[in-house]
Amino acid sequence: MEESLICQWSVFRSLLAILQWWTFNVTVIIVNKWIFQKLDFKFPLSVSCVHFICSAIGGYVVIKVLKLKPLITVDPEDRWRRIFPMSFVFCINIVLGNVSLRYIPVSFMQTIKSFTPATTVVLQWLVWRKYFDWRIWASLVPIVGGILLTSMTELSFNMFGFCAALFGCLATSTKTILAESLLHGYKFDSINTVYYMAPFATMILAVPAMLLEGNGILEWFNTHPYPWSAIIIILSSGVLAFCLNFSIFYVIHSTTAVTFNVAGNLKVAVAVLVSWLIFRNPISSMNAVGCAVTLGGCTFYGYVRHLLSQQPPVPGTPRTPRTPRTPRNKMELLPLVNDKLDDKV
Repeated sequence: MEESLICQWSVFRSLLAILQWWTFNVTVIIVNKWIFQKLDFKFPLSVSCVHFICSAIGGYVVIKVLKLKPLITVDPEDRWRRIFPMSFVFCINIVLGNVSLRYIPVSFMQTIKSFTPATTVVLQWLVWRKYFDWRIWASLVPIVGGILLTSMTELSFNMFGFCAALFGCLATSTKTILAESLLHGYKFDSINTVYYMAPFATMILAVPAMLLEGNGILEWFNTHPYPWSAIIIILSSGVLAFCLNFSIFYVIHSTTAVTFNVAGNLKVAVAVLVSWLIFRNPISSMNAVGCAVTLGGCTFYGYVRHLLSQQPPVPGTPRTPRTPRTPRNKMELLPLVNDKLDDKV
């Protein structure tokens, strides 16, 4: 009975983590697009830097001031060896996402980002030799193909924005796998991860942002009719970014890398719908078909994970090479370590 309650709470906790991540993710995407398009603040490096600064301040307040989370002590060597590389990749991922939003519509950017589940699986297979059932590979086909269909009528193509989003897919997969290893291998919670990572990301990005965009920002401030109102919106996007950074690592902490990326495909439909309601970018019937195919692929993926988790290991079959946190005979939707249920987020 107790195990059943723990399992039910684990599923609920994972679903809640995914839902709140969807909310913050879509909101940040829409607000950032509004900043670039409606406020004419065309400086993605500076917007990303504001996000990292707000995340660093937010992490400090939660841990040091409000003391909602105990500080996890990390050796200086591990900070540079483990956290700095992840901060660098995360910084690249955020910057490329904002650069792509600067040049292409939300729907097209989200379409390209739909490749991240496939790149995550491939990276885990190539780097860590992690075994995946052929049905897992098959379930990724309709997910990626379905999202591609949603933007087949996209006319606002920009090569620079397209390349930024494409390379952002690889950065997203690398960041997800690194965060997965860091959180589960070192028992990090999401707030401590942001606490250590955001200052590194700010340090990496601050100088390039000032050198490349400083003069443009001064000119924008002098010519914009309502600069202070716009700055409030930009700072608000930074606060939302802190909530998003927290939710990203919380959902990784509660699920796994593949589940995290597949859940991202589901929120694409919401992002496309909201962006259409706000920016009125054209959506054809092919978009609706693509969303339906995507939902079908995600449903198939969930069914395959559940089916494989219920099957006993067959003697003589290759065992899954374990990363520092690879689960055995569990649904990927369940948290990897049950003793993390006491985390209050």
